[in-house]
Amino acid sequence: MQALKNNMAKISIVISAYNEQRKIRTCLESVKWADEIIFIDNSSTDKTAKIAKEYTKKIFVQKNEPTKIDIQKNFGIQKATGDWVFVLDADEVVTPELAKELKDLMKNDKKAVNGFWVPRKNILFGKWMQHTGWYPDYQLRIIRRGKGKYEKAHYHEPIAVEGETGKLTEHILHHNYEHVGELLYRNLQVYAPNEAEELLRRGYIFNSRDAIRLPFKEFLSRYFAREGYKDGFHGLMLSIFMAFYHFTIFAHIWEKKKFTDQQELKVEDFEAEVRETGQELWYWFTRKKIEEEKDTFKKLGLKIKRKLKL
Repeated sequence: MQALKNNMAKISIVISAYNEQRKIRTCLESVKWADEIIFIDNSSTDKTAKIAKEYTKKIFVQKNEPTKIDIQKNFGIQKATGDWVFVLDADEVVTPELAKELKDLMKNDKKAVNGFWVPRKNILFGKWMQHTGWYPDYQLRIIRRGKGKYEKAHYHEPIAVEGETGKLTEHILHHNYEHVGELLYRNLQVYAPNEAEELLRRGYIFNSRDAIRLPFKEFLSRYFAREGYKDGFHGLMLSIFMAFYHFTIFAHIWEKKKFTDQQELKVEDFEAEVRETGQELWYWFTRKKIEEEKDTFKKLGLKIKRKLKL
């Protein structure tokens, strides 16, 4: 039995945190079974590092740089010594089921696979969001040591992995936004400027009509296409928040363009955008009615109306 244990692949947990004293203990408790915990303290000013010392001696300090939050995690990846590296955020928890799946993975290391995507359950304002674009929210977080790293400072870019990747079944729990102020701060002051820079880097052409188009499109995508309505009032509110987030991205692009008034936004332009959005809303409302209609003939009639745009 001891020989089998010695032949098992080892796993290192890498956690990067800044001022997370409220959540960090729960995170660390969920991974204390791991072979190694690498803790990166981004110069916290609260008790985050003190709590981490109860779980690992491998604590490293680096400067806190919010605009490089992901790429800074490479520092922790480089410090890991396990065969596998699992990058975890301070507000995330490894479920017992995922821990078991990972232990089984260590026993049956498939040499052809160098990374794994893990499904994530996002808890927003106290509710598990099963729709609205927040589930299953696969995250590429587990990599074979030496086969992957973050390559871009752009938020939410997955780890770049050399070779084949697979998917796990069990979940990470993500205790995301708990307060409206937290959501507004992160999205409007941290993520939106970063997203604006990334879009410009990719060659985005400034278009004043996007100030209308982008928020509408995001709302329709979240609430209808990704079935936010199934998440109840949470789904509605978060769809609106995300629409405003996309408006803020555009506002930051405008700012980076020195507030240039390159295109005159005429009333006709606004009318055209609203009309197009209205057509899309009509499509989604009709689709929802078709899905809920039990009568075969009425369902057929609704499909014909949708096709003819009546």
